[in-house]
Amino acid sequence: MSLRGCDKRGERNRGRAIRRLVVLYTSLEDLIAENDHQEDRLQRGYIELSRAPPGLHTNLGDFDYEECEDMLRKLKKGADAARGDDTSCLKDLVATWVNQDFCPSPLIRPDDKHLHGFASDICGKLLCPAKWDWDQNRVKAGIHDRTTEYIVSENSWPLFMYENYTVNRNNLEEGLLKSKLLVLAFKAIFTSPSSAKEVEGDGDGTDIIENNRRARRKSDQAKVKTCVASIINMKKVTPRSIAYVACQVRKNFSYHIDVPRLNKFERQVHFALSNVTSWRTVDGNFDYEAFWNNVVDFFENVPGPVTKRRIDKLLEWWTRKIFGTNHREDLTPEVVSQMSVNALAEQRKALEDAAFDSD
Repeated sequence: MSLRGCDKRGERNRGRAIRRLVVLYTSLEDLIAENDHQEDRLQRGYIELSRAPPGLHTNLGDFDYEECEDMLRKLKKGADAARGDDTSCLKDLVATWVNQDFCPSPLIRPDDKHLHGFASDICGKLLCPAKWDWDQNRVKAGIHDRTTEYIVSENSWPLFMYENYTVNRNNLEEGLLKSKLLVLAFKAIFTSPSSAKEVEGDGDGTDIIENNRRARRKSDQAKVKTCVASIINMKKVTPRSIAYVACQVRKNFSYHIDVPRLNKFERQVHFALSNVTSWRTVDGNFDYEAFWNNVVDFFENVPGPVTKRRIDKLLEWWTRKIFGTNHREDLTPEVVSQMSVNALAEQRKALEDAAFDSD
């Protein structure tokens, strides 16, 4: 369907996939112009952009300047709205998950950001760069005092990104990007908050997309909300979607107010505006755009085929965790051609040809 025929809501809805699947910070104008041909990440982003909103790439050539400006404005509005919605969705959930798994005292309260970040012992541990031991007093003191020896920046992988929140400092890749919190957040954003309850196991017997379709077919009166993955036609977990979730989770852990405690009215005003302030690029010494780039590069900028196989295996693990064990998307013509139905057809044809030649 041509984008020119879409209404405003249709274009905004298409835009909702952009921050989640394509880029978190780079402007759409830069991606579409593809200005920097030396930047591989930008080029890959343009390719992802052409896939995310259906029809964008094929219809751009038909637009005049004003139509392009109008379309981009609507796409960006949808993209930023989705990012804000996801932040709001995770605000209560992240606090709940941390309280359930770690039982901190006091409990993390989603409406009181003063005890988030390094002010909270458990949030501090999860945000702490994996190369340091948060349980050591000198590490805590150095981070709290912001000394030059303990600078928390995007150049270190935080502990919350590791499986079981433990790290092998002799092999920093082991367990990276396999944490329960990341999987929970991914499910909450892309499949539904309720599906996050199914995080244990490897997805055996689950098919989020098909279950969502069946629920909508069976629902005659009650309206069943379509999950984000279905809306944006997402069948597999992608590197950029993981990077997006990692940024969202860290935002919910670390966001706090660097002033003395506010009164109730001041808190209400501040949090009403938090959707604006919480997505600034740099927070203290931590640059979220660079952090997003680091996660994307971990997947996309690999040194060779051995690392690529590990990355492919990790992405398969993610897809199984999120979408279950349905592999119909992997039934490409090449794969199907090697299966027994086609193999038998080829054998029968060969026998017929042989019999014909013998005659």
